[in-house]
Amino acid sequence: MAISRLGRELLIAPSILSADFLRLGEQVREAAEAGADLFHLDMMDGHFVPNLTFGPPVVEGLQKLTSLPLEAHLMVLRPEIYLEDLASARMHRVTVHAEATTHLHYVLGKIGSLGMKAGVAISPATPVGMVEDVLDMIDLVLVMTVNPGFGGQSFITHSLKKVESMRTLLDRAGAAHVRLEVDGGIKAGNISRVADCGADTFVMGSAIFGEKPCETVFGEIRRALTSER
Repeated sequence: MAISRLGRELLIAPSILSADFLRLGEQVREAAEAGADLFHLDMMDGHFVPNLTFGPPVVEGLQKLTSLPLEAHLMVLRPEIYLEDLASARMHRVTVHAEATTHLHYVLGKIGSLGMKAGVAISPATPVGMVEDVLDMIDLVLVMTVNPGFGGQSFITHSLKKVESMRTLLDRAGAAHVRLEVDGGIKAGNISRVADCGADTFVMGSAIFGEKPCETVFGEIRRALTSER
């Protein structure tokens, strides 16, 4: 969307989990034309979280629908077993949960060795310090602002403090290369507050793939992010 705030470029990542899969191609094109910067794919295994969603074949299908980057958010146990398939499907970035593996350093290294960018996600009850020792291996940290596993949840207000804490951690570590993404309950009505706390990448699902046309929603987002505070 080519919007900057507090010296940071802001990116919008529609989550296809909230899209109508019977109209997936149409909705992906509409979001891309309206101003999406990348697409976010929530991949769940029914074990780390209760839900079960899609796998690498959907990624391959999406590659035919858009030239925008695709990022996978793996809400799965043993994320390492999916990485080669995702690399073959030309995934741009893979984000794994710090809580889902006891070998985070190894998993991040494998993501990088396969030519993909790496990210780490933390759930609402996980401390920000969980990512401190791997900042040199990632280009994104994802702060969940809802509990992972279900779309359409309400934003957890006290997670604003966690976003601020993560921004402080990144700044103190000199990790300017690491983007700070938020996921869960983000919409035009609260995105400005979240951006002020230091987030620069925003996953939005039901807010984008809802009743309003994508063009209208992106217009609301732009106004919220560029309005005088």
